[in-house]
Amino acid sequence: MNRNLFATCILALAFAGAASAQDAASSAETGTHYTQAQVKQLALNAHAPAQYTALASYYGERQNDYLQKAAEEKQELIRRSQNIVSVAAKYPRPVDSARNLYEFYMYKASEAGTLEAKYSRMAEPDAPVNAQ
Repeated sequence: MNRNLFATCILALAFAGAASAQDAASSAETGTHYTQAQVKQLALNAHAPAQYTALASYYGERQNDYLQKAAEEKQELIRRSQNIVSVAAKYPRPVDSARNLYEFYMYKASEAGTLEAKYSRMAEPDAPVNAQ
């Protein structure tokens, strides 16, 4: 019994390691990924059009990620909305959780789109540098 449990744990760790390695490899292929602190520092110190372009592309990728997550959550919302049992169900119902998560992803996508537009305008050669 212990041998089987140990083997199962080892396999689970191996699969988790392989999945994280694939995620790291795919993120390296798609471009530069910044941490939250790096983005904040880049936004504070950005003065050149190349830096603004990097920020705009970062926020464009974030927007695409959030839109993809929102689309997935929209499908889950549709699936869960078909299983509403009673009016007196406890809150939050699964459909409410899916709706809240969908709205959150749409909000974050909108926020990222706004920031992408801002930094894209600032990346233009004739744009004022400190326009915010």
